[in-house]
Amino acid sequence: MKMFGDIPVCGEPVLENALKQMQTCRTQCERAVMNADHHVGYGCPIGGVMASQELICPTAVGYDIACGNKAVRLDAPTGKVVGNIKKLMDEIAAKVSFGIGRVSGWDVQSDLFEDSAWTDIDSLQTMKKTQQGKPYPLIEFARNQLGTVGSGNHFVDVFIDEQDRVWVGVHFGSRGLGHHIAKYYLEAANADEKNNDAPPVNLHMYSDLGREYIKCMDIAGRYAYAGRDAVCSRVADILGGTIVEEVHNHHNFAWRERHDDIDYWVCRKGATPAFPGQRSFIGGSMGDDSVIVTGIDSRESKMLLYSTVHGAGRVMSRTQATGKSRYGKTKGEGLISKDSMFEWIKKKDVELRGADVDEAPQAYKRLADVLPQQGNTVKVLHTLRPIGVAMAGSDVIDPFKD
Repeated sequence: MKMFGDIPVCGEPVLENALKQMQTCRTQCERAVMNADHHVGYGCPIGGVMASQELICPTAVGYDIACGNKAVRLDAPTGKVVGNIKKLMDEIAAKVSFGIGRVSGWDVQSDLFEDSAWTDIDSLQTMKKTQQGKPYPLIEFARNQLGTVGSGNHFVDVFIDEQDRVWVGVHFGSRGLGHHIAKYYLEAANADEKNNDAPPVNLHMYSDLGREYIKCMDIAGRYAYAGRDAVCSRVADILGGTIVEEVHNHHNFAWRERHDDIDYWVCRKGATPAFPGQRSFIGGSMGDDSVIVTGIDSRESKMLLYSTVHGAGRVMSRTQATGKSRYGKTKGEGLISKDSMFEWIKKKDVELRGADVDEAPQAYKRLADVLPQQGNTVKVLHTLRPIGVAMAGSDVIDPFKD
């Protein structure tokens, strides 16, 4: 672990562009952290943490509010799942919706839609248009999209652990609802959304906008939890198992926390809470192992505001990997070919559905190398080996991929 001013930074080599972003962020908050999976994001690096006593930072929560991971262990027979993984992955890809602007196609019930915020807060009543150009009240848009998985690095994986047990892991957030909320309050705070290096914007917790944002963020958080619960249950049914254990956490969110006897709003962007005894699911890239960890009480943990990585972290941008812009325009030859991606996956014996080279293992660090750079902060409880990976396909153009 190295110290840059009063920003604890984990990981070697430190990415200078991400560090520059984090140093800018530090001018807008009282404490800051950058984890070992850091890379450049909008306004605040992925893997970054900002903490302020009275300010909450929509930039440091990000556009995908409440993006997070859930892992569930099943009682499904391991041999049956492994032996039928091709057919099972076909069914997962067919019965779970991946990509931008999708609807789930199945009814997901949640009491979060009964919250009075949907009628009390203007930003939650705003009309939303679908890809077909038809307007919907935001609540109806959210209802229809609940239970879908996004694009980019969002996934549904099937794993086998070190005890030969079956797990399912998912990674996604609050979908179009969270993006709408984030954009609304970033614009209201006059954020420079076209400039990645612009200073982050803050809302005071007692201002009208701040109060609204906190309530809307809570709605998006509950929405993301409900969505991940629904997808895990659906995949468990496909695999023929019952959920017997689960680990669930956001990594794009703001929490009210007490550190060194001071109350802060701690905004984590691609950073996982890791308090002593708290379990978390951290995903590797496709083809790489993922882990279940628990937080440790240590000097390093306190310095990192009890935060850890949310994944392995990128080593190249999506444009570098694919040779295409975020809107699909060709910019040159990509650094990763589909053949090399499929060769990597084949060696790992993973059954892959969807995905593009921007999510290839070559575009990421190795999680096994990244975790030790966090120091004595987390302990690995389970190592999960992927046997099936499902993601949005290369035909999905999503300018908001994180």
